[in-house]
Amino acid sequence: MKSSLTGNYRPSGYRVTWIAMAVLALVFGLVGCDVERRKSDAELGLNAQQAAGRKVYDRYCDQCHEPYSSRGKKGPGLKGVFKKPYLSESGLPANDERAGDIVRLGRSKMPAFGRELNDQQVQDLLVYMHTL
Repeated sequence: MKSSLTGNYRPSGYRVTWIAMAVLALVFGLVGCDVERRKSDAELGLNAQQAAGRKVYDRYCDQCHEPYSSRGKKGPGLKGVFKKPYLSESGLPANDERAGDIVRLGRSKMPAFGRELNDQQVQDLLVYMHTL
């Protein structure tokens, strides 16, 4: 609507609210594009040991590592970690022995989990990481 005194356009309160909602929807839509619904163990086709490893991952690893993305959080993303010949951060061979050592003993900025995880939990975790 135009003001008769100034000739300037002033949108009505309804129109401002609608525009603000549209902008917010666009922003939240763009932010949410990279977020994917968490799939269940069954949807991922995980067996019992892989599912147990996923629980270990969720408790100890997820706060620093993205499981299904190459983008990291504090640590590198772990998508395809065993599909490469070498681990991205350390340059060590990408195998169970080296990755298990890193989990148990820590490395650089990564803390050691050898006192918190038993051998079976580490093995379950590594089996799960092969699914990433």
